[in-house]
Amino acid sequence: MKKIVLLTRDSLRHDYIRMAFGLADHVEVLRTYCETSSSQLLEDARERGESIRVKHLEGRAWSEHDYFGPFVDLSPDYSNPTYIPGGSVNNDEVYDEITDLDPDLLVAYGCSIVEDPLLSEYQGRFLNLHLGLSPYYRGTGTNFWPLVNGEPEYVGATFMHIDKGVDTGEIIHQLRARVYPGDSPHDIGNRLIADAGQLYPELVRRLDKLESLEQLEADDEQYYTTSDYSVEATKTLYENFENGLVADYLRDYDARVSEVPILKNPAIDEQALLTVPKV
Repeated sequence: MKKIVLLTRDSLRHDYIRMAFGLADHVEVLRTYCETSSSQLLEDARERGESIRVKHLEGRAWSEHDYFGPFVDLSPDYSNPTYIPGGSVNNDEVYDEITDLDPDLLVAYGCSIVEDPLLSEYQGRFLNLHLGLSPYYRGTGTNFWPLVNGEPEYVGATFMHIDKGVDTGEIIHQLRARVYPGDSPHDIGNRLIADAGQLYPELVRRLDKLESLEQLEADDEQYYTTSDYSVEATKTLYENFENGLVADYLRDYDARVSEVPILKNPAIDEQALLTVPKV
């Protein structure tokens, strides 16, 4: 039995991940610290009259409800959530509470950047789910920008050890987004999170059996910050979809993904874990 403390946020996608851990066999969630999320991006877009960004951000919220709402509403919650202000995960009080709980592992998804002493205290026992394929895309919006740049093959999730860098920890497993005809950007992103929620608890449960992998190198890393997110980028995103981005990607899928290798841990059987429709 792995005893863990989760560090995450309070959006619906984060609720899905923490509740999935709460339901997982051989994993006990001692406590989940949920940092409160800000809606500042949406509020700013509304104030500025940026209709395309408002449509995008509202659409993300509606899509999250479609993908995760029923699960969150209907499932029992064994994740022991505690809500804390955004950015307070490094407070002394939180550190003291976590060390008193004495978890085997810390497990993160979407929380603020973790600093010492918490980082050093759990070095080698601190996992993170990064939405993006490291080292190709790092920073923020790492599954938004590949779609803006017309590169769906770079959309995915990376499970890694946390270190002091930004998305630079040792990778233990990666998952590429499943893309189907007619998908919207939010379909691709939320289906990926749904898949990640099925794999993450198994990675934690089998951590002692995971193999150490030779790490990837990228010739041209892409790094974005929140300040890069703009009306122009959002317009380009939807123009790409209107111009057949998904169809073009699926037509050339094998060739495109072969150019973007990702790491798969032999100890994880994705086919047995993921719910994939048969059509």
